[in-house]
Amino acid sequence: MDSTPAGFFSRGDVDRLNAEIDGVRASNAAIGRAQAERIRALAAIAAIAVAQTSRLPARASRLRDMPVRSVAAELGAATRQHDRTMQRELDEALTLTTRLAATVGALADGRISLRHVSAILDAGMTIGDPDVRGAWEATVLEFAAAQSPGRTRAYALELAEAVDPETMTERFTRAALTRGVSVTQLADGMSQLVVILPTTLARGIADRIGRMARRLREVALREADGAAVSASAGAGAGAAGAAAGSGALPSAPDPLADGSPAAVVDTRTLSQIEADLIADLLLTSGPATDPTRDDGAGGLSAIRASVQILIPATVLTGASDAGATLDGRAPIDAATARRLAGDAPGWDRLLLHPVTGTVVEVDRYEPTAAQRRFLRARDRHCRAPGCWQPAHRCQIDHNHEHHEGGRTMLGNLAHLCVRHHTLKSETPWTIHQRPDGTLEFHSPLGNTYEDPPPPRVMFVPTGDPPPF
Repeated sequence: MDSTPAGFFSRGDVDRLNAEIDGVRASNAAIGRAQAERIRALAAIAAIAVAQTSRLPARASRLRDMPVRSVAAELGAATRQHDRTMQRELDEALTLTTRLAATVGALADGRISLRHVSAILDAGMTIGDPDVRGAWEATVLEFAAAQSPGRTRAYALELAEAVDPETMTERFTRAALTRGVSVTQLADGMSQLVVILPTTLARGIADRIGRMARRLREVALREADGAAVSASAGAGAGAAGAAAGSGALPSAPDPLADGSPAAVVDTRTLSQIEADLIADLLLTSGPATDPTRDDGAGGLSAIRASVQILIPATVLTGASDAGATLDGRAPIDAATARRLAGDAPGWDRLLLHPVTGTVVEVDRYEPTAAQRRFLRARDRHCRAPGCWQPAHRCQIDHNHEHHEGGRTMLGNLAHLCVRHHTLKSETPWTIHQRPDGTLEFHSPLGNTYEDPPPPRVMFVPTGDPPPF
C-alpha cells in the first residue's frame, strides 16, 4: 500500500470521494425537506376531509369515511397510486403533524431520513399521553440523529415500552391475538408468505433456518470440491494412459465419456436455501433432503435456535413484570423472559442493576470466558455504524490488531459481524476504543465515525431499588 490516507486510493481519489459523499449528504437533506413538505401537504388535505366528515349528520354514519376516501381516490388518480395507499398516507401524515410534529421538523432539517420517521411513527403509536409522548419523541430524535433507522426502531420500541402506563403483559397478550398467516400473490408464479408470531418464536425460527441453511451450504461446497478432485484425478489417469499407448499428447478429457453423470453442484444462494428449507419443514415436517444427516453432526434436525435476552434482575427474580429485550432489538414480556431464561440452556442470563443498567452478575448456562460474557452484555450487536447483527452471530475483534501488539482486554475488544470484521481486516479501516466503550471508526478517506455502546432502557420499579 502507498502512503496516502486511503491506502489503495490516490490523493485525488480521496478528495473526489469526499466531495461526492458531501454531495450525497446535501441531496439527502434536500430530499428530507421535500418529504417533510409532502407530509405537511398530505396532512392539510386530510384535515380538510376530516373536517367535512365531522359536519355530516349523525344519521349518515355509513357515509362518514366518504370524504377521506374521495380525497384518497383523487390523490391516487393524480399521483398514479392506489387509493388505499393514499388513504393510509393521509392518515399517517395527519398523525405525524398532530402527534409527532418534532419528527417532521427533524426530517425537514435533514437530521433524520424518512425511514427514521417510519420507525418513530410505528413505535410511538402506543403512547397516549401527549406529555409523555413529547418527552419520548425528544429522546428518540436525539438518538436517531446519530444512528441508523434499524437501530432507531429498536431503541424507540424499547423506550416506548418503558414509558407506556399499560403493563407489558397486557399489551403482549392483546398483540398475540393478531397472530396469523397471509399470502400475497406476486408476479411470475411467486407469492409472499407472511407469518405474524410472538417475537421469541419469530427470532428463533429465523435463527434456526439460517443455521440450517449455512450447514447445507457448507456440505454442498465440500461435496462439490470432492467431486471436482475425483473427476480431475480420474480424467488425468485415463488421459495419461491413452497418451502413453499412442505416443500422442493427451486430449481434453470428456467428463461423460464413461457414461457417468456429471456432479450436481448446488448453486442456490443462502436466501434461496432458507426459503426451500421453510417449505420443506412446513410441508413434510422435516427437510425433504438432508445430506448432513450422516456427517456425524446429527444432521439438520440437531440444529437449534440461539438468541440473546437481556433481563433486569428485578424481572428475573419476580419483583417486577416490566419486561426484557431480545437480541438487542425487540422487547418481550416478563413471563416469557423468565420461562426462556429458566428452560433454555443455550441462553445467557445477564443480571442488570435496575437503575444504572450496569452488569451486576452474569450467569452463563454453558461455560464461557468472562470477557465474552461482558462484551455480549455491553455491545448487544455488531458495533459497526448502522449495523445491528445480534452479538451471538458476531465475532470479537481486537480493535488494535493482536499481531501488532494489541492486548486481549475489554478496552480493546468489540463485536463485529463477519462482513464488517472482514472489512476491517482487509481494508485500511481502523478502530480506536475510548474508555467509555465508544468506538471511533477511522475510514480510508480520513473521516471518523463514532459508535457509542448501545443505551439500555431500564424499567425502574416503584420504591427503593434493591441493595446490590
